[in-house]
Amino acid sequence: MVHITLNGQPQEVPPGTTVLNAARAAGIVIPTLCAFEHLLPYGGCRLCVVEVDGARIMQPSCTLPVNEGMVVHTHTPRLEEARKFILNMLFSERNHFCMFCQVSGGDCELQNAALDLGLDHWPLQPNWDTYPVDASHPYFILDNNRCILCKRCIRACGELVGNFTLGAAERGAQTLVVADNDVPFGSSSCIRCGTCVSVCPTGALIDRQSAYLGKVVDSEITPSVCIGCSVGCGTELVTRDNLLLKINGDWNSTVNAGLLCELGRFIPLHDNRQRILSPMIRKDGSLKAATWGEALATIAVELKQHSGINGSGIAALASTRLSAEALALFKELFAVRLQSEMTGSTEEIYTTPEQVVSHHSRLYGNLSDLRQADCVVALGVDLYKNHQVAGFFIKRNLVDQTQLIVIDPAENQMDTQALFSLKPRRGTDAQLLLGLMAGISELELARKDFSPSLDLNAFSPARVSETTGVPVEALLNASRAIGMAAHPIFVIGKGLTGQNLDNSLNPQNVLAMLAQLTNGRILSPGGKANSLAAVALGLNNLFEPGGRKAAFIALGDDQISQRQIQALEEVPFLAVQASYHSPLTDMADVVLPVEIWSEQEGHYLNMEGRLQATHRGLDTPEGIRSNVKVLNDIADVLGFELVGDWESSLQPYLALEPAGI
Repeated sequence: MVHITLNGQPQEVPPGTTVLNAARAAGIVIPTLCAFEHLLPYGGCRLCVVEVDGARIMQPSCTLPVNEGMVVHTHTPRLEEARKFILNMLFSERNHFCMFCQVSGGDCELQNAALDLGLDHWPLQPNWDTYPVDASHPYFILDNNRCILCKRCIRACGELVGNFTLGAAERGAQTLVVADNDVPFGSSSCIRCGTCVSVCPTGALIDRQSAYLGKVVDSEITPSVCIGCSVGCGTELVTRDNLLLKINGDWNSTVNAGLLCELGRFIPLHDNRQRILSPMIRKDGSLKAATWGEALATIAVELKQHSGINGSGIAALASTRLSAEALALFKELFAVRLQSEMTGSTEEIYTTPEQVVSHHSRLYGNLSDLRQADCVVALGVDLYKNHQVAGFFIKRNLVDQTQLIVIDPAENQMDTQALFSLKPRRGTDAQLLLGLMAGISELELARKDFSPSLDLNAFSPARVSETTGVPVEALLNASRAIGMAAHPIFVIGKGLTGQNLDNSLNPQNVLAMLAQLTNGRILSPGGKANSLAAVALGLNNLFEPGGRKAAFIALGDDQISQRQIQALEEVPFLAVQASYHSPLTDMADVVLPVEIWSEQEGHYLNMEGRLQATHRGLDTPEGIRSNVKVLNDIADVLGFELVGDWESSLQPYLALEPAGI
């Protein structure tokens, strides 16, 4: 530990700590603008200057590491005057109207800093030059008139997201934040994650949705979890008067550390689907409004009539966006009480990490492994398109340490940044993986204490090249990169897991052997929020409702595939519990209105086995019920009392942490 003195008080801090972080740990507030906890120190604004005994000039605390015996003063008359001067210079450079702004008042860090120092006028008049405003982006506006050139947005785009869209153009006082080579923001390489907006300390980046709807400091903040995919990012729902203003990432979340993608931050705010506000029953060929009692009774009659022997007359499908509580009740009602043999989820067949690595629990991977990996092998998954936050963890490390290898016969957006992109013929994944194992052994890079239980000579790179169509040189180069990595991780998607060959050399088993051979980990992103919970509950069956007399779809606020809709067209009776009107509800005989994601409470099991809880940010409209209540209501009408023991079903899948090899 390093011993320093802060404002006359002795402190102990770890070596390498900056003075700014040491002060924060001691509860001392030093004003900052360019500094941000999750970004590398930059030292651009100089607002955080401190006095250090023995130093001739004031020092920026955000970049100054502590030294043994250092004596620091954070608030002196000299420092106060220096900070006022710095702010006055910032105000004079651009068109800032902080003392008159009615929009911020607590949300803007520049305005807060000025008010804290008692600045209520301009000692120096601005230059009154005009700077460009870019309103081409669908979600936010870039106003360079309000920019202070702290470059937090630029740094966040590169350091946190790895997209490197934003940069600086021109020089000196004419410096501008631009996208790519100064193209309109809306047509740039921006992936619309909104990280730049979330870190901007001024009004230079303005969120279109929440602008002029009031101050965040006057709003309610509800911590929750994004259910857009199985990453399970921590979120904060910003609401006022039962209106969702914006979705922020939770910077304290272990899963995403504040990052969100377009699916988690913006798309839920722009969902223009029409809500279902009343139960409906089909009468005379069209859906008519009905009471809850009428709708539930109609469903109960059909389910009783067709439950039959082994429930062969009923098909049931549940969305993997439903909570674990709802999924457990769904399974208990249809698979257990009504004995339906066709009870599944919208995810259908999804291979979990446990299924991939069989009994090799030590191969389980998590998001922490992904962040620390020096070699990532993406098999049949595009993390630039799906599960984007997991992709951010890869992209941002490509500059420094991580080597990316993509194995996918289809076009993959990760190809352009991959060290090697292998395009095997479809259906040859197992052979390719065996070829990589043979290549690693041939290069003498295999773990010394692991020997595969098969003869790899039969899968030499030369032979595998003929089968897969991948050049021998590419196979050997990829083998070398994987074999030399200290912490490789294999990220698998449905492009791999969709193949279920009935032999010991299917892709899943071979991948487990490859991970053992290289001391690697395996991570399976899966699909939607509770896809792993659905597997834990045994709801990952191929949905084939043909020949059934009745079908029940617990859709919630989700949508199902066109294939699943077509499969339901021939079912005589269809009941749907859903939040929005859709082609599925249009063909239903009974529709039950339920809550949406921001109105529900429940638990979700993310891709790494982390159990998290969502919290209600909005009140449910009158007459609409929760998914859990609807399933219990149906059971009541049928004379069942459901237990809903979701916790014991999920227990084997909780916290799939690697145990170390």
